[in-house]
Amino acid sequence: MTALLIPLATVLPGAASAAPVEQINNGGFDEGTASWWWTANSPGQVVDGQLCADVPAGTTNVWDAIIGQNDIPLVAGEGYTLSFTASASVPVVIRANVQLADPPYPTELSEAVPLTSTAQDFEYSFTSGTDSEAGQVAFQIGGSAQAYTFCLDNVSLLGGTEVPPYQPDTGPRVRVNQVGYLAGGSRHATLVTAATEPVAWELVDAAGAVVATGTTGPRGVDPTSNQNTHDIDLSAVTATGSGFTLRADGDTSVPFDLGVTAYQQLRADSLAFFYHQRSGIAIDADLVGAAYARPAGHLGVAPNQGDTDVPCQPGVCDYRLDVRGGWYDAGDHGKYVVNGGISTAQLLSEFERTRTAPTADPHALGDGSLRVPERANGVPDILDEARWELEFLLRMQVPAGQPLAGMVHHKVHDSTWTGLPQRPELDDRARELHPPSTAATLNLAAAAGQCARLFQPYDAAFAARCLSAARTAWSAAKAHPDVYASPTDSTGGGAYNDNDVTDEFYWAAAELYLTTGEQQYLDALHASPHHTGEVFTDWGISWGSVAALGRLDLATVPSRLPQDELARIRASVVAGADRYLATARGQAYGVPYAPEGGRYVWGSNSQVLNNMVVLGTAFDLTGRAEYRDAVLSGFDYLLGRNPLNQSYVTGYGERASHNQHHRFWAHQLDPSLPNPPAGSVAGGPDSQLEDDVAKDKLTGCAPAMCYLDDIQSYSTNEVAINWNAPLAWAAAFAAEQAGTGSPAQSPCRVSYQVHSEYQGRFLGQVTITNTTATAVDGWSLGWFFPGEQRVTSVWNGTVNQAGAGVRVSDAGWNRRIGPNRSVTFGFEASGLGKSSKPTLFVLNGLTCRTG
Repeated sequence: MTALLIPLATVLPGAASAAPVEQINNGGFDEGTASWWWTANSPGQVVDGQLCADVPAGTTNVWDAIIGQNDIPLVAGEGYTLSFTASASVPVVIRANVQLADPPYPTELSEAVPLTSTAQDFEYSFTSGTDSEAGQVAFQIGGSAQAYTFCLDNVSLLGGTEVPPYQPDTGPRVRVNQVGYLAGGSRHATLVTAATEPVAWELVDAAGAVVATGTTGPRGVDPTSNQNTHDIDLSAVTATGSGFTLRADGDTSVPFDLGVTAYQQLRADSLAFFYHQRSGIAIDADLVGAAYARPAGHLGVAPNQGDTDVPCQPGVCDYRLDVRGGWYDAGDHGKYVVNGGISTAQLLSEFERTRTAPTADPHALGDGSLRVPERANGVPDILDEARWELEFLLRMQVPAGQPLAGMVHHKVHDSTWTGLPQRPELDDRARELHPPSTAATLNLAAAAGQCARLFQPYDAAFAARCLSAARTAWSAAKAHPDVYASPTDSTGGGAYNDNDVTDEFYWAAAELYLTTGEQQYLDALHASPHHTGEVFTDWGISWGSVAALGRLDLATVPSRLPQDELARIRASVVAGADRYLATARGQAYGVPYAPEGGRYVWGSNSQVLNNMVVLGTAFDLTGRAEYRDAVLSGFDYLLGRNPLNQSYVTGYGERASHNQHHRFWAHQLDPSLPNPPAGSVAGGPDSQLEDDVAKDKLTGCAPAMCYLDDIQSYSTNEVAINWNAPLAWAAAFAAEQAGTGSPAQSPCRVSYQVHSEYQGRFLGQVTITNTTATAVDGWSLGWFFPGEQRVTSVWNGTVNQAGAGVRVSDAGWNRRIGPNRSVTFGFEASGLGKSSKPTLFVLNGLTCRTG
């Protein structure tokens, strides 16, 4: 091998005395492609121990195709030596640059490097003229008229100084919900301080005026962060508006709002995430903006090999399936039934809640409410979005006549891992179906069973198709109860292995019973250990732990369960919520999450969100404000009131995550690509440090501090459909609570009267008055009974009751309430009436005055 040596231009007197420091991570590619990135037109992969990339013909400039590594520290006056081994399948000249990673990309070293098909060693030296933590090694490999293969190995950048230990920038020591706080209820902020005694705080408005004062409540050292914390209670503050800040202990928070309505936008943005993640359809610029528009991925358009005619892995099957559509799972291009199942179910449950929960707005998720191409088709948009995944799940079922007919393939993805960045329409890897599994089969049974009852009013044929597939899947799973995904099947995609599917059987039985009322599914429920066991655990709901999904729906969806059994199920939900409520109250940052041993897991933010779903459901069942407040406290944590002062949701908060791990939202690696869209939640702290970047920077971190907003830190900063699904549910819940805090400004008035009581029953009459100048077209009034009352019949309306929550909707003929006009309905109920009147009435999601 020949060597090309460029002598050191300048060496400072003391530079040679210190041992050189290696600044490149994974320069020999022994850890795959970790820490390296490339432009989407030249994806890299490790071949025979080298990083190789196919560079297309016809690029104009050398920088039109790049392979590089970011986060290289440069120290002014220090000497560096860049060395590497490289080859090209045709003679080309590339450029090897050491530069800054931000425009205009000023270079510290830029050398033309002639390559041939023989691997050669190269070495270049320079002295840095700048101080920066944002250095970049970039191999610019474009500009060739011919297509060729570029290969790279043994990359080293020696010099500079030892990289100091990573210290996160946590910003102001006053930590707040960076979006803001709803009107009413419990509202808290956190101060990080060395003080052990209470200190004064001030709330300052946008004009600089002090609008509230108080003293902090010391809480001691938070074990999740090792920070000494104080609580700031804002619950008594009545001011509303934008641009407030909190001052305490000589520091000032980032700005935030009081009385916010931002959760309505977060509800829409968190659901829009799923349209962005769609496979097999062009993403329309008119719906998402030009930066996020892209051609359809994985439809077989070159260079794609597509998902319309996919073979199994060798030895798995001898047929091919059309498995187009669905959602890309996370930051990669894989599609996984167990993750798709739970995500679809939670979107369907978010919609179903608008039919059962008293404070839910029945129109909030209707047709035209989301940015999807199916809007204006007469079907609620959230159901349209869920259907995109449901159609994919149905296509993954093994056809009749085949071995394991009725079972469901576990996943479909590339035969090998793709790197970052990689737009889906440019993915040229072969796609493969992986073996069926019992877990995947039961995910289809559950999600399709839920589909059958929710789509019935809108598309009876599709509902029937879902039910047929669900029944078939249930029977197949019963016949093959222990077909498990392999834990080693992780080449090109995640394994998603799960060897305990008793919870999936319970969930599927619950959904099929709620839809059909059939004895066989009720018998399966009663036989399951999960029907009476604890399902609301410290580790919460996840793709591998789904029993709680069945329990929540059994508690809230109308069914023929005996009243004593239904009461026990609902009591278990409330008990689970009490567990999470106690956890939140015991945490310095008010987060309803306390994992076993204090170890934060991969996707910890989804665990927080799923615990918030349980708390929100308990509120729907009981009307107790402490559960509502705990959900909002969870949002405080997610949106900035946390040890890192980090909002984990893109586009929400001054210090929001925006470099999440993703193959085509990869602006950190390729400036021509966007950051993730608003409403994308990062996985969050993972104290197991399961990627190289996290291991390099976060070793020794306190559990809640183990997070990096870095695209390469996939274990802390990925996005995923099963993380955004509970975010969407919780955002919808919070959006509806925004209407329950200020009845003095409400658009309606309710008169509630009890006419008579007899033999444990009573008659009630309710009058709703529209106090606005705009007609109400379609109404639904919700309230909570303070006791055990149950509505047994209603006239001039239709009723749905779940626990203490009652919802009465119009009868069709009386759906319109004109300006300053009223409608009246009556009901009969069991229990006491006159001594147990409701105190909160919500019309279409907005609180009404009473009287």
